Parts: sequence; C-alpha cells; structure tokens
Amino acid sequence: MLRKIILLFVSVSLIAAVSAGCKKKESKGTVKLVYVEWDCATASAHVAKAVIEDRLGYTVEVIPVAAAAMWQSIGSGDADAMTTAWLPVTHAEYLAKVKKNVEDLGPNYKGAKLGLVVPSYVTINSLLELKDNMDKFKNQIIGIDPGAGMMIQTEKFIKSEKLNAKLIEGSGATMAAALKEAIDNKEWIVVTGWAPHWKFGRWDLKILEDPKRAFGAEETINTVVRKGLKDDMPEVYNFLDKFYWENEDISKVMVANQEKGADLNKTAQQWVKDNKDKVDSWLK
Repeated sequence: MLRKIILLFVSVSLIAAVSAGCKKKESKGTVKLVYVEWDCATASAHVAKAVIEDRLGYTVEVIPVAAAAMWQSIGSGDADAMTTAWLPVTHAEYLAKVKKNVEDLGPNYKGAKLGLVVPSYVTINSLLELKDNMDKFKNQIIGIDPGAGMMIQTEKFIKSEKLNAKLIEGSGATMAAALKEAIDNKEWIVVTGWAPHWKFGRWDLKILEDPKRAFGAEETINTVVRKGLKDDMPEVYNFLDKFYWENEDISKVMVANQEKGADLNKTAQQWVKDNKDKVDSWLK
C-alpha cells in the first residue's frame, strides 16, 4: 500500500513538473503596433515585434492599415506605436492633426528618399522631362495605396506641372507587379517610389532628378508612440526610443521577405538572432 502511495506521489509530481516546464511565460501585456504595408514598414514592424515578444516578454499585435488610419490610431490611443513615420515632409499633414496626442521618438532610419522611379533604359532623367513624354508612359503614373503621403505629393506634383497624367491607385504589391511586367517587356513606366525598397536590388532603376524639390529632400523614418506609453510600458518605450538600424540591416530583412514562402515573423526572428549585439544595444 505504501509503495502504491509513493508511486502515485511520484507520478503526480512528475506530471506537475512537466506541466510547469511546458507552461509558457505569462505575457506582461499586449502591445499594438500599426504599420502601412510598405516593404520597409513591414520589415521594421516585424523586427520590433520579435524584440518586444522574445526579449521583453510582451504579446504584440502587428496591424496593417492605411497611412491615415495609422496616425489616427496612435493619436486616439487605440494603438501604441509605429515605426513608419516619414518626416518631415511626407507625413507632415498627418502629424499636425495628432501632434498633441503622440510622441515622436526620432529616426529609426536615415536617408529615406521619395520620388518618381523609372527603369534605367528610360531615356529621361528628370521630373521636368515628364510633361513632354507622358504619352510614352500611357499618361499614367503607377501609385500605391490611396491616402499615402507619397500619393498626396504626387497629386500635387501632377497639378503643379500640369501633367496630362492619371495617378493609378493600388498598393506596394500592385506597383511592383506593374513594374515587373513593364520591365519584362522593355516598356516605359513611371511609378511612385521610395528608398529603402527591395526593388532597387532586383531591377536597374533610377529615381528621376527633382530640381524643384517636389518630393522634398532626404527624409527620416521615425518611431512615433502614443502619449502615456512611457509610463504604461517603460521597457517597450525604452526599446522603441533606441531602435535604429542602417540600410544594410533593413535591406536584409526586405530581401528575405521576398523569398517564396517567406514567413514575416520567422524572417524577423532570424534577423534578431543573427544581430544580437545590435539588439542588445537597443535594450540597454
């Protein structure tokens, strides 16, 4: 009888030990990150997610939205942060509307650039040459998601230069698909573009010269958080405040995300694993 009791006790203890070992660490809370489905934004949002979950112990929701909704959600406090603020020009109008309710933590990437992009075989080199050549582009400029800062600036450019051109709405994916098809057929095409972007690594492209600064000078991509995040989640705030990477870093993630069957979360987690020293510096 005593032997049975001992065996039962050992069995229960083992089950309890296994259960305890398998039990996941309890999350410290949920962080909501919003982003626009641009390749650079997708890369930074998912790397931030990997760091916050794997190193800080929070649960993270990454939520793709349009640019206007991204800013509104941070301003209203419905979301906690974004790593996708193009400043000081592209997202200036959005920032102005919510400035009192958000905190700009500064750049997480420097040297970002906007403009209109053509394949290198297109024989014009400047935005000023578009007016006399729009017929070669089928009187179209291939755009991205409606409401994006890039689209707003392109509409202003079309009007200011009195171009006989229609701005085609779509997404980053449809823009890239149209670009690929045109290049495969050696056709002229002009698209809204920005760097960093994986397309510059895949095709021979050029950003048209912009002597009038229609699309502004080089910009930074900033991290913006809701007011109160510093008090509510100081660890998360500290990481986001220190999050900064170079073109080489973000390019590796963007290119990996273009591989067939790529998993955005796994790609980000692998980059975090391969760049421990850099990630550690963000968490000090």
